[in-house]
Amino acid sequence: MGNALFYHLLRSPAESLLPVLIGKSLAAGWHVELRGTDPARMERLDLHLWGGDGFLPHGLAGGPHDARQPVLLTLAGQAAANRPACLMALDGAEVAPAECEALSRACIIFDGGDAGATARARDQWRVLTGAGVAAEYWSEESGRWERKR
Repeated sequence: MGNALFYHLLRSPAESLLPVLIGKSLAAGWHVELRGTDPARMERLDLHLWGGDGFLPHGLAGGPHDARQPVLLTLAGQAAANRPACLMALDGAEVAPAECEALSRACIIFDGGDAGATARARDQWRVLTGAGVAAEYWSEESGRWERKR
């Protein structure tokens, strides 16, 4: 069973953190599912990942080569055909405890400036840890990412 890492965004947007996390996951040899809830946001992330500093090979779910994508951008409810070892969830996208059993890692990324997003992340923490998933909380409050206890 994989663990869940909660990333509390306080100083930067998800677009700054995602390339770092995705890069580390790919370096570990993992396929990644990047799950969101808004189609327009996922399309913007698609463009961002192609145009950022460095090349992050990926695709939007629904294409003919989904199973071969190292990183697959999905919407909540879409299956990830690329057999991910790491799931990154944005904007309150659901991560079920049963999913964590098949993953090496789940990353829940939430905006600390949004009270609803913070409440949703707290709910996900309770659900996942209540089901026995080991969880870590990371914050950028100090200006750099630190694991909090």
